[in-house]
Amino acid sequence: MKQIEGRVAVITGGASGLGLAMARRFAREGMKLVLADVQADALATAVAEFETAGTPVVGVRCDVSKQTDVDALRDATVKKFGAAHVLCNNAGVAPGGLAWESTLEDWEWCLGVNVHGVIHGLRSFVPLMLAQDDEAHIVNTASVAGLLSPPGMAIYCVSKHAVVTLTECLHHDLASKTDKVKASVLCPAYVPTGISDSERNRPTELQNAPKARTPDEIAREEALRHAVKSGRITADDVAAMVFEAVRDERFYILTHGKIKGAIETRMQDILLERAPTDTSRPKK
Repeated sequence: MKQIEGRVAVITGGASGLGLAMARRFAREGMKLVLADVQADALATAVAEFETAGTPVVGVRCDVSKQTDVDALRDATVKKFGAAHVLCNNAGVAPGGLAWESTLEDWEWCLGVNVHGVIHGLRSFVPLMLAQDDEAHIVNTASVAGLLSPPGMAIYCVSKHAVVTLTECLHHDLASKTDKVKASVLCPAYVPTGISDSERNRPTELQNAPKARTPDEIAREEALRHAVKSGRITADDVAAMVFEAVRDERFYILTHGKIKGAIETRMQDILLERAPTDTSRPKK
């Protein structure tokens, strides 16, 4: 995108973590903000921060798993600012566990937010962007879990692999229609955010029945929290990479260069038709 200042950025999951960091970076570049989040108190705090700083902003409580909520987000964007130039489909949750142990509620919650949330964003905003005369850009937040398949993360990996291929297809679909709307897929590794505590926003109707956690489940949860908190690249660092990708119209946003070796190993597994390598284990 050549013109950044004065344009409108819509960010789901915009009240915390990567979404809030993106909002802050876009605001520094002179953009107007539409922040969407399911957590009303965090959303109000984020909106107040930008209002105090003089950034034009509107907050919309939005459950991205519901098409009606995302349509309402689009309508609120148009009503407030008249257009949408950057869409960050960023809201996400991260349940873990062994593939056969996850409940149907786990699957519905994760796929509802991580996959259908992106689908809903595209269905609502792409027609709007195509109808505008201005340049526009879509950033879908996936993960390196969308490029790898480590153990204990079946649901999350399924959802993020879906986002990667959806965005790749989106790139081709957009190119067949216009040269003004571009797309990027964001694939971060561990970044210190609240993603490991996403259970706080699980809908009541998709809660699992209370049960004692097994030692393995406790160990996996603690390992995830430790890995997230230990991330050496910050949310602000990732937000800077996102901004640069939008500005430079770059498709893949790989935040952790060292992960490329594991990605290459997976590609070689496929090409050589060998069993998947567990790249999460330290090399002997």
